[in-house]
Amino acid sequence: MKVILAMTGASGVIYGVRLLEVLYSLGHEVHLIVTRAGRLVLKHELDLEVNELKNKCSKIYDEEEIDAPPSSGSARFEAMVIAPCSMKTLASIANGLSDNLVTRAADVMLKERRRLIVVVRETPLNKAHILNMLRVSDMGGIVLPACPAFYHRPKSIEDLVNYVVGKVLDLLGIEHSLFQRWG
Repeated sequence: MKVILAMTGASGVIYGVRLLEVLYSLGHEVHLIVTRAGRLVLKHELDLEVNELKNKCSKIYDEEEIDAPPSSGSARFEAMVIAPCSMKTLASIANGLSDNLVTRAADVMLKERRRLIVVVRETPLNKAHILNMLRVSDMGGIVLPACPAFYHRPKSIEDLVNYVVGKVLDLLGIEHSLFQRWG
């Protein structure tokens, strides 16, 4: 599968990094976009620099590269995941503001009727956040809050992260064994 993965400035960049690792290990083509704020969060939360991820993806883009392949439907990406998705990025997508490569690529996914998954990571939520999630959902995007379950009895942060990443993979139609399923 040819996937765009974007990491924005919300806390929870561990979800994006883990998704990148899993997609890479399964042989998928991943094009990575990391915003300026996403780079800061990556450094703060995981002590990683973006260039340390380059061996797990086909290409890394800056958010300013508005002329990059993810900005066009003719590049034929099959899906896009924004993990984590900041409330700023969500608001831009919900209101059609394609002012950087992340929001332009998301707009392309929506207009082309391709899969867009936004892994929002904020709490508590205000009315604007909720309405923006509804707008994105109404446009055909999938809103996946980073809310792990506990029925599988997680023993570590990795178990919690794998649950959320596994739900993303489920939505992409990618088989995995990141968590124990119900029943």
